[in-house]
Amino acid sequence: MSMLSIEGLRTGYGDVPILHGVDIAIDQGMIGAVVGANGVGKTTMMRAMAGILPTWQGEIRLAGKRIDGLTPGRRVDAGVILVPEGRKLFPSMTVRDNLELGSLHPRAKAARARTLEQVFNIFPRLKEREDQRAGTLSGGEQQMCAIGRGLMGLPRLLMLDEPSLGLAPIVVETIFGVVRRIRDEGVTVLMVEQNVHHALALSDRAWVLEQGQVAFEGAGQEMLADERVRRAYLGM
Repeated sequence: MSMLSIEGLRTGYGDVPILHGVDIAIDQGMIGAVVGANGVGKTTMMRAMAGILPTWQGEIRLAGKRIDGLTPGRRVDAGVILVPEGRKLFPSMTVRDNLELGSLHPRAKAARARTLEQVFNIFPRLKEREDQRAGTLSGGEQQMCAIGRGLMGLPRLLMLDEPSLGLAPIVVETIFGVVRRIRDEGVTVLMVEQNVHHALALSDRAWVLEQGQVAFEGAGQEMLADERVRRAYLGM
């Protein structure tokens, strides 16, 4: 059974359709990557999965159970956690306070102390900065804090929207290393990523969106070797 399956997803903004029947399935403990040009619906898909946008048509299932009719809060309770593009931290609050905001639902709140220790183990820099205001962190540290906040919610499916955006190459390598570690600990990860080469190299499964639909899909390494993908998205 897939951890996540999306069948025939159609949605958009107002009365403007963006996704025109997206189908995606990813097994538990995998990294999935969704790539494509700007404006093709990658972030829209993430928002629909999180419940921020309504599902006009189609089904979204988590471990076989439909979640497309649930509120965003109920989806968080079920283990669907979105780390949004741009991090969306509270800049005047401390690192620790931002992290603890990720554990407000009862299941996560009960495990808050243990999970916080795990997050600090993954991101030692955050432990060093836990009493510092989040707005004073570097871009890479802010991304660590955003991912850490997501982990505080005890995700079964962790969705990362552009995790490398605006980061220096050495920091990107650190973030992607953390994504591997999260996957290795049993969390299913689905990311939207503008760094196509890195995303495909990292992912177990990948999809290319074009005009609101899946144009190509396959294993990440296979996609890297696909001439159509190489010409269109890797400049090769």
